[in-house]
Amino acid sequence: MIRIGIVGDIGSGKSYIARQFGYPIFNADLEVAKIYKNNKKCFLRLKKVLPNLITNFPIQKKDILKAIQLNKKNLKKIVKVKHPEVRKSMNIFIKKNKTKKIVILDIPLLLENKINRKKDIIVFVDAKKKGIDKRLKKRKNFNLVIFKKLKKFQLPLEIKRKKSNFTIINNFKSNSVKKNVKKLLKKVLLNV
Repeated sequence: MIRIGIVGDIGSGKSYIARQFGYPIFNADLEVAKIYKNNKKCFLRLKKVLPNLITNFPIQKKDILKAIQLNKKNLKKIVKVKHPEVRKSMNIFIKKNKTKKIVILDIPLLLENKINRKKDIIVFVDAKKKGIDKRLKKRKNFNLVIFKKLKKFQLPLEIKRKKSNFTIINNFKSNSVKKNVKKLLKKVLLNV
């Protein structure tokens, strides 16, 4: 099985690019939403580390965002509780798809949390800042303060680019993105 990890800036279109491959995708953001909604154990652990902020199950995203806004140390506490659960879900996804030729890992902190393996193919999504800013402003509940705190958790883009095997330019135009993904897939499958 070939594991392709998608990395890039917040709002660069990683999930959109991931969908263009046409293979099973592990989307960490969607997984986190499921964990907040369904995982009582995660709730109890978050409630323990943030007793005044996380009080209701299912966990509300607004409570998480409030906790991050109040104190940057809270983000580390949340990550420490949430990431083992995300990793567990990813391992289940990998086992479930072990017969597939390719799986796509759409995990924002793939490199930062050392989730990738040596043999993984890393694809950097390169998008112009103007396009990213435009997209982020359209997001429901976009918060600049939280965005900046999340950015600090990420490796600089140049390091992500250097650690990547391929770069896909996302100009936010569907046809060129699809063409670029097709070319990249051909290269990947030729080298197997």
